[in-house]
Amino acid sequence: MTSTEQVGTQALDLHRVAGTLQAIEGNIQRVMRGKDRVVRLALITLLAEGHLLVEDVPGVGKTLLAKALARSIDCSVSRVQFTPDLLPSDVTGVTVYAPDTGAFAFRPGPIFANVVLGDEINRAGPKTQSALLEAMEERTVTIDGTTHQLARPFMVIATQNPIELEGTYPLPEAQRDRFLMRIAIGYPHADDELEIVRTHGATDRLAELGPVADTGAVMEAVHTIREVRVSEPIERYLIAVCRATRNHRDVELGASPRASLALLRAVRVAAAIDGRDHVVPDDVKALAGHVLPHRLILRPDAELAGTTALDVIADILSGMPAPTE
Repeated sequence: MTSTEQVGTQALDLHRVAGTLQAIEGNIQRVMRGKDRVVRLALITLLAEGHLLVEDVPGVGKTLLAKALARSIDCSVSRVQFTPDLLPSDVTGVTVYAPDTGAFAFRPGPIFANVVLGDEINRAGPKTQSALLEAMEERTVTIDGTTHQLARPFMVIATQNPIELEGTYPLPEAQRDRFLMRIAIGYPHADDELEIVRTHGATDRLAELGPVADTGAVMEAVHTIREVRVSEPIERYLIAVCRATRNHRDVELGASPRASLALLRAVRVAAAIDGRDHVVPDDVKALAGHVLPHRLILRPDAELAGTTALDVIADILSGMPAPTE
């Protein structure tokens, strides 16, 4: 195959992938009214092989988003309601004795699904939270010395309520770093809320939602997106943004190289959804505020002054010239 034929084949693959992703996006938007940006960020997280932390008040659609994403893909989905008495084995699984065979057998937990919804993750104890670390990072679970592979694609969508502090255990930095993005859904606009009341009050739109893709199509998209081109100037721009967080006056601990890789994967997906075979600086600008802030630890005096991690990222982006191509 000549180089021209290879370029043509890649263009066809990206065109097909863009069509698949836009179909999934449109399907989720049928039940997530007025939250197009949130839906796209969730889809970017899935295709970047990351995990999503949704932090918002009750009743704005955190669980609905996770269920709609899972229903849009013909895949397995499980839900874990985190509570203070939840054990790690309740999430990962346990080895049990089978009297009929006289042998021990592994009984998989809810983590063995393509999409895992972890409701109110900050209500679980530190030991249970840490049980997710290996699964989220390595996509494996080790039980009694035996390592079990998780399904592909694999995505954890965790929710937490930021206003209820009693009986909660804040996620440690190592756990937050495993999430590709942290997003907030927010309240809908008045017209969208009116549409929600009219639609969801009459029928269950989620129950009517059917799959528009399968796991094979998703994994094909994942592999194709890895071929999206990122030029050296944009690579250097992306790295410079992440490195700037480590030297910022308001930051105690900046973004790690894992954050740079996460941002790189995310911007590739964003380009593919838009049907482009290359990343542009605006992709970095648009996603840095979702991929980086939850990985930063601010200085106490900055927090007391009301500065947020999102303010830091905005300050860095405004003071750093983007490459022109």
